[in-house]
Formats: sequence, structure tokens, C-alpha cells
Amino acid sequence: MSTKDTKVLDQQRQRRNRINRMKNGIVLTIAVWMIVSLLAIIFLSVQVVNLNRQVDRLTAGQNEAVVPDATERSDNTEATGADTQQEAEKTVSQNTVQTGIDSPDNMAKEGDTHKVYLTFDGSPGTNTDKILDVLKEKNVKATFFVAGDDSEEMKAVYQRIADEGHTLGMHSYSNKYSTIYASTDAFKQDLDKISGYLDQVTGTKSLYYRFPGGSSNEISNVDMAEFVRILNDDGITYFDWNVSAGDTAQDYTTEDVVKNVTEGVVRYKTSVVLLHDGENKSATVEALGPLIDALQKMNAEILPIDENTDVIQYIKADSVE
Repeated sequence: MSTKDTKVLDQQRQRRNRINRMKNGIVLTIAVWMIVSLLAIIFLSVQVVNLNRQVDRLTAGQNEAVVPDATERSDNTEATGADTQQEAEKTVSQNTVQTGIDSPDNMAKEGDTHKVYLTFDGSPGTNTDKILDVLKEKNVKATFFVAGDDSEEMKAVYQRIADEGHTLGMHSYSNKYSTIYASTDAFKQDLDKISGYLDQVTGTKSLYYRFPGGSSNEISNVDMAEFVRILNDDGITYFDWNVSAGDTAQDYTTEDVVKNVTEGVVRYKTSVVLLHDGENKSATVEALGPLIDALQKMNAEILPIDENTDVIQYIKADSVE
């Protein structure tokens, strides 16, 4: 074989080697990309499932005890800081605290009258005024669990709620979970702030409270029963809900609100209905009139929360010592 032929063969061999290396590189790149994509899909799927579970717990009454595990609590250790030991020493005995939304005494039977309490959560806004307009037109009283807003416009909304005979409840001042639930001291400071503020603005001492996220939330690093004890000591009654309008969903409709509420109300003698009056709740405003009409066709009594209302609570306040 001549030198020239040898050189040609060497070049061909080198070319094949380069092509093989390129093929191997491409295959390896595709394999790595597929593995990374698969892992990302699995991770995102787990996150979606977890988020859906949290949304369900926040938007519907809970029938089972929800106890965060140790890893969930450890994630918030820095937020509690020096309060951790203090809270651990004051933890309410779980042997005495009773939980659960449904009770046999509240399950409706044929012929029972349905008492319905429409409650609206959130900071007051333009939709709050629209809701108040509908309630006034229908001659119906409701309950508003409000957060703090010191603007003059919102002060007028607080005043209107009180002046028109609706119940003015508290939904914390800041409505920031990380602030409210950081410790018992933080919770008490926020509670005193919203209570004093509403009294100053409206001359009304609010006696009712709704925990942001409900008393069954898994966000708090402190046992929620500790916060219930604070409310008990201050003579404040808190309310969860046993019927949800479902208006926290992104794509909910007015028909969804009416259907969700009426189907829930028929189950109970006393129904505390969760709705929202935030800036993005125009569908709730539109649904309110038809909802009231549907409830009245059921011969339901639509009432504002007061001292005669049967409490709907996940953590039974009278079991917290």
C-alpha cells in the first residue's frame, strides 16, 4: 500500500472517529436532557399536588384534623426565633382540644330551617361597596371580616358596613401570614391593632374574628390552639366556615358560586358561607343577587353573625383551656 493510500485511510479513520464522537455527544446530550426534563416534570407535579391540597384546605371547611409534620415546622424556625421555646412551653394539650367542622346536631333533616350566614373575607375595596349595594337592594344583612386599610376611602367602607347593620368582624390587620402567625406576641399585637382601629373608625367594638387561612391552616409555626386561647381570653368569638363559594378559583363563574353555596347549605341547619370581596371578585358581586334569590326560594334565613349564631369552628374554642 502506498504512502498516499495510507494517508487517505488515516484521514477516513479520523473522520469516522470525529463523526462517532459527535454522535456520542449528541446521544449523551439528548439523554441528559431527557433525564433532567423527567425529573423536572416529577418535581413540578409534586409541587402542583401539594399546592392543590393547600388550596383545598384554605377554601373549604376541614372535617379532619390537620397536623403539620416536623419538616414543615422546621422550615419556619428562623421566623419564630427566640419565641420557639416560649411557644413550646405554652403548647395546649392535644388531648383536650377538639377539632372538626361537621357535628351531628348541625346536619339538616327534612323540614329543618336553614340558617345562612354570608361572610366576606378580605380588605375592603370597590367590590365591597358593590356588595353592600346588592345587600341593601335585597334587604339582607351579612358579615364582613376585614383587614386593615387606613385610607379615607376605606374608612368610609368600614363605617358603611357598621351603619347599614352588617356585622363587622376582624380578619387581622396586616393579613400577612408570616407576620400574624410568627408568634403569640405577634398575633396579639396584630389583633389589638385591628380591634382598636375598627373601634376608632366606626365606634364599634368588634367581637368576631376569622383566622386568615382558617383555624385548620398549616401555615402557622405555632399551634393554632394558642391563638384561639388568646381570642378566648379577649372575649372574641372566631368563625371558620362549612360552606365555600369557591370564589378563590381563577376561572370561577357566577353559576359556580350559586351552585356551590346552595348545594352546601342544604346539608346544614347552620351554614357559615365563605365568600370574598377583593378587587378581582367581580363574579362574586354578580353572583350575589341570584344567590340570595336562590336561598330565599329555599326558605333559608339569611342572617348576620351575632351572639345567637351557632359557632362553626374547626378547633372548638370551648375545648381550649
